[in-house]
Amino acid sequence: MTVTVAPVTGGALVEVLPALARLRIAVFRDFPYLYDGDPAYEAAYLADFAAAAGAVIVVARDGSEIVGAATAAPLATQDTAWRAPLAAAGFDIARTFHFGESVLRGEYRGRGIGHAFFDHREAQARTCGATAAAFCSVIRAADHPARPADHRPLDTFWHGRGYAPLAGVTAWFDWKTVGGGEERHELQYWTRAF
Repeated sequence: MTVTVAPVTGGALVEVLPALARLRIAVFRDFPYLYDGDPAYEAAYLADFAAAAGAVIVVARDGSEIVGAATAAPLATQDTAWRAPLAAAGFDIARTFHFGESVLRGEYRGRGIGHAFFDHREAQARTCGATAAAFCSVIRAADHPARPADHRPLDTFWHGRGYAPLAGVTAWFDWKTVGGGEERHELQYWTRAF
């Protein structure tokens, strides 16, 4: 089947949240996230996200099945933990869009869906008056024991989209890791001006 990619906004966001929660738990279990997902946390987190004015979830469907999704919302509507590092770096929070997760089942990667995710999120950001976008990537050591031999970081893809890491600007978040162990994780901000 042909995969379709389209933005979902407003009241329709609630309809795609259960599928997004399942995708987050499945995709983020892999390196580099190593997230041992919690359905109760997912439900609360995503409900808060869907309530944000200007929020969008870009949904990839194979027929009627949701196989991927990417989120974005005005940074001003997000938790202080996301806003504070960018505010300290001089970003205009009111004019910056936060790109949250981008999750896609492995068998659908390499088909241009990631570009479509960014295209739609950037369009929503511009519609909402944003002049910049920001997202975070998990920082993992090159010799991390869970790193698969065939792991390909997405840095080249992000650079190709015009994004660059914001030197010295990171955030710290806690999540339960697959197999236990580390709970605190450092994330690198990437940004792009429109």
